[in-house]
Amino acid sequence: MSEQELAAKIIELVGGKGNLSAVRHCATRLRLIVSDKEKIDTKAIEALDKVKGSFFNSGQYQIILGTGLVNRVYDEVIKITGGADNLNGGGEEKKEAPVYGNKLQRAIRLFSDTFVPIIPVLVATGLFMGLRGMLTQSAVLSVFGLVPEDIPENLLIYTRVLTDTAFAFLPALVCWSTMRNFGGSPIIGTVLGLMLVNPALPNAYAVGAGEVEPLKFFGFLNVTGYQGSVLPAFAAGIFASQIEKFLRKHIPDAIDLILTPFLTLLAGTILAIFVIGPALHLVETGLLTVVKNLLFLPMGIGGLLYGSFGQMMGIFGIHHILNFLEISMLAQDGWNYLNPIGTCGNAAQAGAVLAVGLKAASVKLKQIAYPSCLSALLGITEPAVFGVNLKYMRPYAMALIGGGVGGFLASNLGLKATGMAITGIPGTLLYLNEQLPWYIFVNVVSFATAFVLTWLFGFNKKMEEQG
Repeated sequence: MSEQELAAKIIELVGGKGNLSAVRHCATRLRLIVSDKEKIDTKAIEALDKVKGSFFNSGQYQIILGTGLVNRVYDEVIKITGGADNLNGGGEEKKEAPVYGNKLQRAIRLFSDTFVPIIPVLVATGLFMGLRGMLTQSAVLSVFGLVPEDIPENLLIYTRVLTDTAFAFLPALVCWSTMRNFGGSPIIGTVLGLMLVNPALPNAYAVGAGEVEPLKFFGFLNVTGYQGSVLPAFAAGIFASQIEKFLRKHIPDAIDLILTPFLTLLAGTILAIFVIGPALHLVETGLLTVVKNLLFLPMGIGGLLYGSFGQMMGIFGIHHILNFLEISMLAQDGWNYLNPIGTCGNAAQAGAVLAVGLKAASVKLKQIAYPSCLSALLGITEPAVFGVNLKYMRPYAMALIGGGVGGFLASNLGLKATGMAITGIPGTLLYLNEQLPWYIFVNVVSFATAFVLTWLFGFNKKMEEQG
């Protein structure tokens, strides 16, 4: 089945174009907001070739397709429907999208929709960081008969271009995506974000290191650049998009081209630099400090807790808040402390679902479990979680234990990733340094723990018959 045929079939089985209110996607899932979820033929969709599973969460019907394929299917869906947001049901009067989920879930979904488009760039940057690390690791270079001094200085400078650019201009990426998501002009968002890191402002890192002094306005307000900050750029994009939409409605067309961008950028920078920026930067710094303190609890307790219960965030649809935390960690410290613990949870889900597949008598259950195990090892756990483990509950509980054990070890070993958004086998690319053996070790332990516990206590014939 081609991507075009798959897209057409999905639209048909969710109730047709007239039942769609909005279409989005993340790294692995096609996300559909529908007017009437009762029209969705879930069983038929999950039986489609290349579909790995589906579930309804946080107001979105999410179809698991996997990386790469989801982008191509999304493009075909957009071609068929004619747009991503506020679809009008094939020519009918435009309908307001239904509201699903509580306020927290809706807020996190808006947050997620902003950060999902920029994650691929940050993934690439993380991989560049890993590759650059190889060029400075004596153990790796010795395999080729080299030492760090043999690497040309110009090559190292080039690698800094690859690794530093995305995070140096992170506010621009965030503002661009926020403006795009909230109905403003993305190009205005890009420029607004660049203004937040303009070289004329004291560099935030230099101020933090005590190398330069912040600018002082009105005798009391300290102002710096917003290098590495996420929340100020996000809030600036929201306010600027609303300002722009207001101006578009009230400024005459003859002067709209001149006044609207001018006033939007002026108001946006004033708000961002002098009002919301300083306050939200403190909030962001405080939130990161709290999370780090939890992760770095003594004796690996933080890793044990996050490795065990972090997996549950996906069920409640609030796991996308982790994107913000990971991006902020990478921007401020250059390391991702959540990834090595979280990947243990994925490995544990793979171990649990493999045990179910091996013990199951049903051929159909085996056919679901085995591919789900491989998918989880590649970082896509939804088929294992929603298709098997959560269905029988005990395998999911055993996977939580396995993830906790791995997270405990990862925390005590001090593992930290160079990037984000990839885990399991692909995640090894984020540990191309002296950490790699330990990364493999904690994932094997997580997998084995969940597998053995599920084999012994987590799944039996009676459960299969009842399921």
